Amino acid sequence: MYKILIVEDDMTIARSMKKHLTSWGYEVEYITDFHDVMASFISIDPQLILLDISLPSFNGFHWCSEIRKVSKVPIIFISSASDNMNIVMAMNMGGDDFISKPFDLNVLTSKVQAMLRRTYDFTGQTNLLQHKGAIVNVSDGTLTYDNQKVDLTKNELKILQFLLESKGKTVSRDALMTRLWETDSFIDDNTLTVNVTRLRKKLERVGLIDFIITKKGIGYLVE
Repeated sequence: MYKILIVEDDMTIARSMKKHLTSWGYEVEYITDFHDVMASFISIDPQLILLDISLPSFNGFHWCSEIRKVSKVPIIFISSASDNMNIVMAMNMGGDDFISKPFDLNVLTSKVQAMLRRTYDFTGQTNLLQHKGAIVNVSDGTLTYDNQKVDLTKNELKILQFLLESKGKTVSRDALMTRLWETDSFIDDNTLTVNVTRLRKKLERVGLIDFIITKKGIGYLVE
């Protein structure tokens, strides 16, 4: 089931879109706190966003730009400000489509279906993990922090993903090696140490110092 996030400050419209799209089998959430749209985006991890331009605090262009720093999730702008300048701006900021208000809910559904089909029939779904401002995109193997992006190797990604999924708990070295073996990667105790060291250096390069903590004789921890 695809998840859709609605970023629309008119709650009547937001609820109407949610009700209609839910009836088509989608899992739909809408935002009520517009001060930190990114937090909701990371938490919900949607496969498509319906984004209004005129919003409290920051406009839709700003949030589209922020989301594009960490994700290629399809974004459909929805706005009554449908003059050519706003449409061009929406596309230039990273939007994938534009629907003018007022709109027919059936047209909205058709646009959503087409966008999801084009995006995910071949590429699969996104998967984002966030901790202390760092955002890991599991689908493309990247980490973004403080407007900096680094590419992770397959093993580095698996290690960091496992630690983030277990944050607050110490993960043993044996558990990490087992996780990596499951992906057909040859891994022994020395190889794990090398991979963790390289991963730490990449994290430190973007300012994430002591992001992974060593529990001597046990394993690793992300607090």
